[in-house]
Amino acid sequence: MSELVQYRRDGHVGVISLNNPPVNALNVSRGLVQGVLDAVKEAEHDPAVRALLILGTGKAFSGGADIAEFGRPPVADRANLRDLVAYLDTVSKLVVAAIHGPAMGGGLELALACHYRAAQTGAQLGLPEVKLGLLPGAGGTQRLPRLIGAVNALGMIVTGDPVSTERALELGIVDEILEGDLLKTALACVNRLLREGRAVRRSSSLVATPAPEGAAFFAAERARIARDQRGYPAPLACLDCVQAAVELPFSKGVQRERELFQGLHASSESSALIHVFFSERQAAKVADVPEDTPASPIRSAAVLGAGTMGGGIAMNFANAGIPVRILEQNQEGLDRGLAVVRKNYAATVAKGRLSQAEMDRRLGLMSGILDYKDLADADIVIEAVFEDMAVKKQVFQALDAHCKPGAVLATNTSTLDVDEIAAMTRRPEAVLGLHFFSPANVMRLLEVVRGGASSAQTIATGMKLARTLKKVGVLVGVCDGFVGNRMVHAYFREAAFLLEEGALPQQVDRVLETFGFAMGPFRVGDLAGLDVGWYIRKRQAATRPANQRYSVIADRICERGRYGQKTGAGYYRYEAGNRNPIPDPEIEALIIEASQDAGIARREISDEEILQRCLYQLVNEGAKILEEGIAQRASDIDIVYVFGYGFPRFRGGPMFHADTVGLPEVLAVVERFHAAQGEFWTPAPLLRRLAQEGGRFNPRG
Repeated sequence: MSELVQYRRDGHVGVISLNNPPVNALNVSRGLVQGVLDAVKEAEHDPAVRALLILGTGKAFSGGADIAEFGRPPVADRANLRDLVAYLDTVSKLVVAAIHGPAMGGGLELALACHYRAAQTGAQLGLPEVKLGLLPGAGGTQRLPRLIGAVNALGMIVTGDPVSTERALELGIVDEILEGDLLKTALACVNRLLREGRAVRRSSSLVATPAPEGAAFFAAERARIARDQRGYPAPLACLDCVQAAVELPFSKGVQRERELFQGLHASSESSALIHVFFSERQAAKVADVPEDTPASPIRSAAVLGAGTMGGGIAMNFANAGIPVRILEQNQEGLDRGLAVVRKNYAATVAKGRLSQAEMDRRLGLMSGILDYKDLADADIVIEAVFEDMAVKKQVFQALDAHCKPGAVLATNTSTLDVDEIAAMTRRPEAVLGLHFFSPANVMRLLEVVRGGASSAQTIATGMKLARTLKKVGVLVGVCDGFVGNRMVHAYFREAAFLLEEGALPQQVDRVLETFGFAMGPFRVGDLAGLDVGWYIRKRQAATRPANQRYSVIADRICERGRYGQKTGAGYYRYEAGNRNPIPDPEIEALIIEASQDAGIARREISDEEILQRCLYQLVNEGAKILEEGIAQRASDIDIVYVFGYGFPRFRGGPMFHADTVGLPEVLAVVERFHAAQGEFWTPAPLLRRLAQEGGRFNPRG
């Protein structure tokens, strides 16, 4: 029996304990699953044992399959989870699962194959495989509907969201709630079931309760999922499995589940989602900052600026239970900003996602101030003032004068030089960038910008703060735009050139949205506000070479006062109270005029060319960023784009997508565009080298 499984007899009960910290992953190659199967067989053949109890040690029942084993060949002479749950269906002695902490994925499938389930308050039970582009592959799609009905099971399996102990009891996933010591109360539960003469109850023998609407329910759900989960095959496969649980015998349903699982496992979508899963965790690691580097404690915070960004940043701290002060220049601006924060919280309460009491608690953690001297006790100060270097320099001089020693000073700049800002202080080692994405209280990405002088402790503090605020922190270096905005600048620039050459905004947006983006570049521009980019372009104009190609389309749109949705017109026009973009003949005429002024003969542009020119600009710029050391690893770039810029998760990020296409093919396209389009398409040396060597941006795991 594996050392990952402990077995002992307690009276008439054989106790099987999973012992694979931290989450008791159901590892096959190291023998945990085989160990459980061996323990079940030992207990089954021991005449002194009348019942079996399966539970986890530590903080979890089981977090499910060991994802690190995905894609590896089967291990000879080692049982897998399907073998284990199939064998449990043959056991004639009572088998009880005692659940605490997470019972996720394969962990819940193991529990579902037991005859009874009891759980402690605080447990989380779920089948999250769909989030990795998969479906439960060990009978979960067949057992759960037989326990709780097709409608409830479909909701859990298609979303992948877990339920609490209390909700699991209400649904019928668990039979009772355990209070007190897990082992003691679980043994008492098993012995009581024995005294009561409870019979073996196999979930595989139950009949799934169908939806009241019958086949019409599945047809409607299939249409909804196809619309809402476009590009993701796993949710539809999950639905097919739940329908099979209603319509087919258990053995046939399991066979259907297995067929669909294998298809998903081999899919590019699943590979991409698994890549994102691991990359998100990898992004938290900084190569030259050891994990045990002490981070500065953040017990109080301050934000400079009560505008949209500043208010959103402050909400993050209040949401995390950290008191935060908001500094503004005058009372009017402060009152306006706090009113917006209050309105945002109230909207969340109105949607039922937050209680009024919790809203009041969070607002109670916020306070407004008008004087720098009131920042004296803040552990971290984040400026979110106007994106102007002179303004930010002035702010950091004041911060240096008023903030206590040891305080972290952070800039929320999206493009400016963090080192130049840090040089305005006598403590550049305590300065870094914390680039939040708008809306800051919603978007999960946080670029943690390492300045040239930023200390290891400051970097560790920034990365830990990201986790505290429930953000995905990615460490990046200093350059204009860092990782995300530097790359997106190339993306928008190429989209503008496509307009000059013959495309229209609605065609470009349609192509990128068909690929999987929630919005194409021109819809994004209208949503974000075109004046923001206009200001940055005017700042960059002084350093732009006179002979460098430049599209004036966006500037001319802004000159007409069309800043996007907030003015009712941008690349599109918008009707009052409606965010749907409407193509505008005025913009088409403006684009045609810009083409004529630039001496460009308009032509028909294919969807394929639009997709390649937009995506491969991201890839080529990403390769330069990677080689320059602005990003630690290619997967960090993927995380920036998936979490910050709407790159479809099922594509894995721009660098992973390029790996999927094949770098030799990507290079060939880049070289073709270089010959036709000029300097902006100069192939990145890293792209050329990897393509010639048969390499990848993301090494295979």
